[in-house]
Amino acid sequence: MNKKRILVIEDEYDISFIISTCLEEFGTWETLTTQSPHEGITLAQTEKPDAIILDVMMPDMDGLTLFNYLKSEPNTQEIPVILMTAKVQNSDLKLFHNLGVKGVISKPFDPLKLVEQITELLQWK
Repeated sequence: MNKKRILVIEDEYDISFIISTCLEEFGTWETLTTQSPHEGITLAQTEKPDAIILDVMMPDMDGLTLFNYLKSEPNTQEIPVILMTAKVQNSDLKLFHNLGVKGVISKPFDPLKLVEQITELLQWK
């Protein structure tokens, strides 16, 4: 089986680094990272990752706008997306679910449980 590849789109470098390190060390997955939503679109289109971890609150383009764009494009619409956010109210979670998001991981997250959460949300066994 091929190694899973995950694209991390997170505007804060330190958080992006922690996510990437956890996924590579504990999940033995390959990661692609960017702090730019626009570069994230390009990477999603050219690299075809197995999943995307997407920050909701970013300055240039918010995560929901980016998510909707990815879902509107034929070559990225099938890539599962997990949102990372500090906004985890029931109304937000319902909205995310209705949009077709694979899951939500709340910030702050537990680095030691991150791979387990992603595996469960994506049903990777």
